[in-house]
Amino acid sequence: MVLFHEVVSTSTSVGATSSRLAKSRALADLLLKAEPAEVEAAVGFLVGEPRQGRIGIGWKTLQGAAAASPEGAIQPSLTVADIDSAITKLAGQSGPGSAAERISLLAGLFGQSTAAETAYLTRLLGGELRQGALAGVMTDAVAKASGIPATLVRRAVMMGGRLDTTARIALTEGPAGLEGVGLEPGRPLQPMLASTAATVTEAIEAIGEASVEWKLDGIRIQVHRRGNDVTVYTRNLNDITDRLPELVAVVRSLPATTLVMDGEALVLDQGGRPVMFQDTASRVATETERTEAVLPHFFDLLHVDGRDLVDEPLAVRLAELERVAGPHRIPGTVTADGETGEAVLVASLAAGHEGVMVKALSSPYEAGRRGKAWRKVKPVHTLDLVVLAVEWGYGRRTGWLSNLHLGALADDGSGFMMVGKTFKGMTDEMLRWQTERFQSLAEREETWTEPQTGTVWVRPEQVVEIRVDGVQRSTKYPGDIALRFARVVGYRSDKSADEADRLSTVQALLPR
Repeated sequence: MVLFHEVVSTSTSVGATSSRLAKSRALADLLLKAEPAEVEAAVGFLVGEPRQGRIGIGWKTLQGAAAASPEGAIQPSLTVADIDSAITKLAGQSGPGSAAERISLLAGLFGQSTAAETAYLTRLLGGELRQGALAGVMTDAVAKASGIPATLVRRAVMMGGRLDTTARIALTEGPAGLEGVGLEPGRPLQPMLASTAATVTEAIEAIGEASVEWKLDGIRIQVHRRGNDVTVYTRNLNDITDRLPELVAVVRSLPATTLVMDGEALVLDQGGRPVMFQDTASRVATETERTEAVLPHFFDLLHVDGRDLVDEPLAVRLAELERVAGPHRIPGTVTADGETGEAVLVASLAAGHEGVMVKALSSPYEAGRRGKAWRKVKPVHTLDLVVLAVEWGYGRRTGWLSNLHLGALADDGSGFMMVGKTFKGMTDEMLRWQTERFQSLAEREETWTEPQTGTVWVRPEQVVEIRVDGVQRSTKYPGDIALRFARVVGYRSDKSADEADRLSTVQALLPR
């Protein structure tokens, strides 16, 4: 039996070192202590993804629970199983009164937790747990704890889909259990991922003859069909089948009995142009009846009627995809010519999409890998914004001011309106500099649970250059917009705050 505080302590150790070997050793030591029934939950806690998936706990709920909870425990007593059971109960709350019930359940859980456990649970449930124990490091730890070659563990994770389940199989069934994990229609596998390239021409020069395809800004889906049974999974392998009846109907109409397909789910407006990402996401997130149909747009075929295609070259997979789902394929062109590929990018942007994918025609489907065979090309935007507040970091960033609150200048020049946050793109040197800089600009501090945790509000003077993939509508921030995939380029000491980009400049990046 593993106590939850052992998970917290291990996470702290992992976050405090930059050594991948030390990280995996600490994780392996904890896994060796776990009972078989605890392994999946422990793995999920340590990589920041509970096995129940996203359960709809927002910061408002977490803050309400913190305010309603008693002082908390002095000595740790909660087990991994206790926390896992509590999260399952939280995930099961829905309908009228569910928000209050979640706050009540969380308050009770916080009341049994130590301060360190409460802080960890807050980050875990809020989706803000970043301590360096990502999937790759955990995979190494599973290999170390089980004594199984890492290549076999990695293959099982890719084909079996879930790292937590793979860990349990490795630790309870050994190599034989992992060797039995293969592509199985009805069981999701990890999606293949893409690297980036500055231009289509650059990507083609690097990988040779390629399929240049429109990059849609929808929900990544993996669709499995077995006879009349169709299952739809998200990028994170969550089952969303019940929310997409129109998509299921399309898949049932295809001329095959068994299928595994990769693609995007997207809502198109009456003119055939895509709606914004969050509109599709909102439609997928609810089971209520809507007038807009979420339809599939496929770009890969991994299995058809008993034939696995993951190890076949893309050229073979695309030919089968055209045969099976031609009308529902994402548009693209096979070419080795950069100019021809650039024309596909122009067409994609003109149609309202976000760029293109450039894929080596000879490449197999590398489940779970972000290799060089697939390259995404999207226009890059930068904005000069003002730092309004900074959150103290944790894990390896403990003691440094890390997560930036970013603001754009109001169009009338009267002040700044928050448009997003980011903790990405920062070097250690930058973290040291900004910790000193923002402490000198501090106006007030909101502490969460202990010193050097919480938010420092600063005088709006420091301009920072931010690279973004785009902007989306959001009610979370003033101006009803939010940055997408914001990353720090560098601080602009040459600019004063009144030279920052205005809110209308940020709003102009909204897809039209």
